[in-house]
Amino acid sequence: MMNLKIGFSILLLTLLMSCNKDEDLTNMPVDAGNDPNFTIESNPNTDFSSFNRRVNVFGIHIYAVPQVEDNKLLHAANVMAQYLDNDEDGNPDNQVVLDRMLEEEAFMVMWKKENDLSDFPNVGTGQDLGNDETNPSYISSGKTGRFDASLEEVFHIITHAGYSKVYPDIFGEMKGSQIANAMDIARGGQFTSVPNSYPSGAWYTYDDTTCDYNCQVTEYFYWAITSILGAQENRLDEIDQEWRLNTREKVENQDPTIVELLTNPQYAFPTIIPDGSYRR
Repeated sequence: MMNLKIGFSILLLTLLMSCNKDEDLTNMPVDAGNDPNFTIESNPNTDFSSFNRRVNVFGIHIYAVPQVEDNKLLHAANVMAQYLDNDEDGNPDNQVVLDRMLEEEAFMVMWKKENDLSDFPNVGTGQDLGNDETNPSYISSGKTGRFDASLEEVFHIITHAGYSKVYPDIFGEMKGSQIANAMDIARGGQFTSVPNSYPSGAWYTYDDTTCDYNCQVTEYFYWAITSILGAQENRLDEIDQEWRLNTREKVENQDPTIVELLTNPQYAFPTIIPDGSYRR
């Protein structure tokens, strides 16, 4: 058996060395990775033909193009599992939210180059995550170095395909929901499009003009939960042009409405920020 493993490794190395960076690696053999909870498998889904492999997390698939690193694909899977099963008992903390994500055919795709998304699957409800913006060591290294974008993008798909659909009056990505009303206060007014400048008292000042009102709710959701959980505490200089409440204390003092919503046990939001080590 050991000889077979060595032989496969040599074959894989040979294939890698023979491919230049511009070649199509779609049919490259899949490395199963090394994770106690998740296995990287070949992708059989023809709707995702540009993505050669995937990982299954409670029925939600994360697909990857060949150039995505295995450890980053597995890290994204672990982050998703920790968001959905934050107490890590093996069961989703909010089964109704997961069921709705499955009903919405939620998925994620991981890319290496932006043009990998030119063939974004036209099925279900998807969210993308870049290989190079994924930093598995961000939390474990004391929240230093490049921010781990998996903490953002994975949470987006959970709220967009799950919470906003299960609890539309509370977490709906639309005007009039409770989270949208809280966001309007945080922005200093109800702006259907990004204003030229925000009122001086606003603490959520997202200025991407491609992000409409519903998108702004999604981003507010992310900023609030990750700040409450401590992921933003070392990043104020980097993020204050968009979000000023980078610690739990600041959110509690300035935005008690969102704290009440996101800490209500009825909704089973995470209480610990994922570090990519699910059930380890």
